Amino acid sequence: MSLIAFFGALESGLIYALVALGVLISFRTLDFPDLTADGSFPLGGAIAGIAIIAGVNPWLACLFGMLAGAVAGVVTAWLHVKLGILQLLASILVMVALYSVNLRIMGAPNLPLLGEQTVFSDLVTNENGYWMRCLIIGAVVIVAKLFLDWFFSTETGLSMRATGSNLRMAQAQGINTSWMTIIGMAISNGLIALGGALFVQTQGGADISIGIGTIVIGLAAVIIGETIIPAKRIWFITLAVILGAIIYKLFIQIALSSDTLRSIGFGSQDLNLITALLVVIALQLPQIKSKLLSSRRKA
Repeated sequence: MSLIAFFGALESGLIYALVALGVLISFRTLDFPDLTADGSFPLGGAIAGIAIIAGVNPWLACLFGMLAGAVAGVVTAWLHVKLGILQLLASILVMVALYSVNLRIMGAPNLPLLGEQTVFSDLVTNENGYWMRCLIIGAVVIVAKLFLDWFFSTETGLSMRATGSNLRMAQAQGINTSWMTIIGMAISNGLIALGGALFVQTQGGADISIGIGTIVIGLAAVIIGETIIPAKRIWFITLAVILGAIIYKLFIQIALSSDTLRSIGFGSQDLNLITALLVVIALQLPQIKSKLLSSRRKA
């Protein structure tokens, strides 16, 4: 793997670290199986892209995309807590609806941003582009991580964690679990949409299909991170998830550039197949780890 390919994988991993942090909130903290991510990721990109074309500051455009993703998360949570629709079904309904919404926003399946001002325009040059983008995105990821570390140490954050751990006990303690679910889903999809807003600026345009498989990548990153760094403290958990996203993307890049896989017919067109295989391996990692630990104890 070349140096440019490495930084490309790192850049992608950092973007999907925001997705993984969002998935961490929905799947792990709230125990809410949420597929809205496949719609909120391109939603953030579409809103940011339209705003940038309209002359809005790129950072402000990212904020608009993040807020749009938060609204999508609120709608999903509202369908569940207020209308009583099953969590998974509610997220599927919003994800399907967002496909049409994103087409409406962009006006076409593609939205080019070539020549437009982005968050990277003032700092990135031809000489430092391959690492400067990683630095800028990494700074955004660190801010998001520190925010989550702080938030989950507050009373509201602890109440949210209690809601996901034991809903009935949280209700017995007087916690408004419906409100906690809505707030958590808003933060989750807001982070995912922020990742989409940054993604379209690195790719030079938005596309209606960029959200396909977003939730799979986020879940894989969470599982890999939890396996590598098992922890209970929130700042360790968020760090593990970020590392999991980076490692996952590096594995994908290594697989695509492997001469062995090329020799047996694998290519870039098999990206989704390789992704699925890596997710299966990631899902088996906890079981493999527990078996190794038990065998060591017996020995």
